[in-house]
Amino acid sequence: MTSTLEQLRAGKLAGTQRLALACGLTEFPREIFDLSDTLEILDLSGNALSSLPDDLPRLTNLHTIFCSNNQFTELPEILGQCTQLSMVGFKANRIRKVSGASLPPKLRWLILTDNQVETLPPEIGNCTRLQKLMLAGNQLRTLPVELAACSRLELIRLAANQLAELPVWVASLPRLSWLAYAGNPFNERLEADAMTDTPVAHIPWQELDLQHRLGEGASGVIHRAEHRATYPAVHGDNRPVAVKLFKGVVTSDGLPHCEMAACIAAGAHPNLIPVLGKVKDHPTGIHGLVMELIDPQLRNLAGPPSLASCTRDIYDLDTRFDLASALSVAQGIASAARHLHQQGIMHGDLYAHNILHGAQGHALMGDFGAASFYAADDQALAPALQRLEVRAFGCLLEELIERCNVQASAQSSIAMLASLKDRCLSEQAGDRPLFGEIVNTLSALRDSHLNAPTSA
Repeated sequence: MTSTLEQLRAGKLAGTQRLALACGLTEFPREIFDLSDTLEILDLSGNALSSLPDDLPRLTNLHTIFCSNNQFTELPEILGQCTQLSMVGFKANRIRKVSGASLPPKLRWLILTDNQVETLPPEIGNCTRLQKLMLAGNQLRTLPVELAACSRLELIRLAANQLAELPVWVASLPRLSWLAYAGNPFNERLEADAMTDTPVAHIPWQELDLQHRLGEGASGVIHRAEHRATYPAVHGDNRPVAVKLFKGVVTSDGLPHCEMAACIAAGAHPNLIPVLGKVKDHPTGIHGLVMELIDPQLRNLAGPPSLASCTRDIYDLDTRFDLASALSVAQGIASAARHLHQQGIMHGDLYAHNILHGAQGHALMGDFGAASFYAADDQALAPALQRLEVRAFGCLLEELIERCNVQASAQSSIAMLASLKDRCLSEQAGDRPLFGEIVNTLSALRDSHLNAPTSA
C-alpha cells in the first residue's frame, strides 16, 4: 500500500516495517530516517530520484529496497554499506555503471532489468548468497568469470543484451534452474530460423471480436475473444479463443517477439496450450497470438515466489494432491519439457505458477516469456541446458511430494519419486537424468500405482 509524504511528515507512519512512496520525489525524504528502528522494506519506485543519501545505512533493519522507474545513472555505492540489505531492485532507470562497492554483502536478489549496464564488476563473485540475478534489457557484451563463484545462483535473466556468446560455465552453475538469454547476438540466427521454419496461420484482426480480459502478465494482456468464421458454411460457427496482445517492451524475462517465436515453434503437445495463429493487421501494429481457449476450471498450481522465498513458488496452505494426480502432473510437464527440448527450446521458467491443472492431474505448461532457443544437435551445450531445466523440474517434484497425501500402500512409490527428485536436484549437473528418462520413470511409476491392488 502506497503511503503519502504528508503521512510520513506528520509522524503517522511510526513503527511501519514497509514504506512505499511514489509522489514525484527528486530527493530522498529525510523523514524516512524516523523509521530507522522498524523499516525493513523501502519502495521508492516511480519517482525522479537520481541518488540516495550517504547515511542510508542508518536504516539498520532495511533488507529490501526498490527504486525502479527513477533516474539513476549508476547503482548507488552506499548500498554496499547496508549490512542487512539482501534484495535490490533498480529496474527501468538509466544505469550504466555498477561498481563492486555498490553490492551489499548479503545480496540475494538483484534486479537491474531495462537499464544500460555494459559491464558487471568482478566483485559480484563475492556475493556468495546471490540466488536471483535479473539483467534483461541491458548492454552487456560479456559476463565476468568471477560470477561462476556464485554457487547459489538459481535464476539468471540475460535476455535482450549484446552477448556474443553464452559462457560455458553458466550452464554448469550447481543450482542454476531458470535461465533466459533470448534476444542476444549469439542467438539471433536460431531465433530467425525458428520463425522462418515454423508455418503458422495469420488471423486478420477484423475477424476477432475481443471480449473481457482473462489476465495480464509482464509481456501482454490476454482477452477472451470470438473468432468469426470467414466462411461459416465451411468452418461452422464462431470459435471462442484467447488472444494475447503483446506490450512490445522488454520484460523481466526478455522480449515479447522472442516469446511469440518460442510459442509458435513449440508446436503441438497435449500439455501445452495450442497456438492457433498470429494476429494480422492490428490497427496499431501490435503483435498478438490467437490461442485455444482453456477450460476455466483449470487453475494455477501455485503463486509466484515472494520476497522471502526468493526462488520458490508459494502454494495455498490447503493445497494437497493424491499420488495419482501428482504423478499425472509431473508426467505431463516432463513430457512437455521433453518435447520442447526436442525442438531446441528451453522453457526457462518451469515453475508451478506457470502450470495450469485440473481434475485427475491434467496439466498445461504456459508462459514462454523466458524461453530461449539452442541448437539441439550441439553435443556439449544442448544436454547442459537440458539438465539445467531438469533441476527446475526437480524443484517442482519436491513441491508436489511435500503436498502429497500418501497411503501406507504407496510408500514405495513415493520413495521412488523422491529418489528421482534427488537425482534431478543434484548439484553435479552430469548426474541429472534427461527428460526422456524422467518421462519413462514417471510413466512406469504411474502405471504401477494405478494397477496396484487397493486395500480392502
